[in-house]
Amino acid sequence: MSRPASAIAAGMACAASCAALAADPPASPYAAGGEMFEANCAVCHGAKGLGTPSLAPPLTSNPARYATIPEGRRQLAMTVLNGMFGGIEVDGKHFDFKMPEFTQLDDAALAAVLNFVVFDLANAPPQTQPLAAPEIAAERAHPVDGAAVREHRALVLAALGS
Repeated sequence: MSRPASAIAAGMACAASCAALAADPPASPYAAGGEMFEANCAVCHGAKGLGTPSLAPPLTSNPARYATIPEGRRQLAMTVLNGMFGGIEVDGKHFDFKMPEFTQLDDAALAAVLNFVVFDLANAPPQTQPLAAPEIAAERAHPVDGAAVREHRALVLAALGS
């Protein structure tokens, strides 16, 4: 018994759409930053940025919020350049840690890592502007210690209403 041509066509269309759904999602424009994140950050923050209890906070919410305001963008750059230490609260959990500084990475590399965090891990809205190397360079010109980075973070959270 043969099937009608319309049933065969419908089956082929279904197979094509199912294959498209099963295919890998489109590559992120921040994949290079993801590779650097994996090499430098994932050991503490986890491969998906979910954090490690009592060690490192999750990166899945605040970075996207920070990227929406100038002082928050500064905070992101300050954190990767200078590290941060001391107690902080993130998503209702306390972390008391010492994040190292990453001044050995150039400005473009740090911008790429931050964009991976902001967009791929923290799911910033599309209207958020990606961070750029000149923003990192501007902060690199004004080094501070990790305690000052933590203090600036409190100001950013207050500005965001947190």
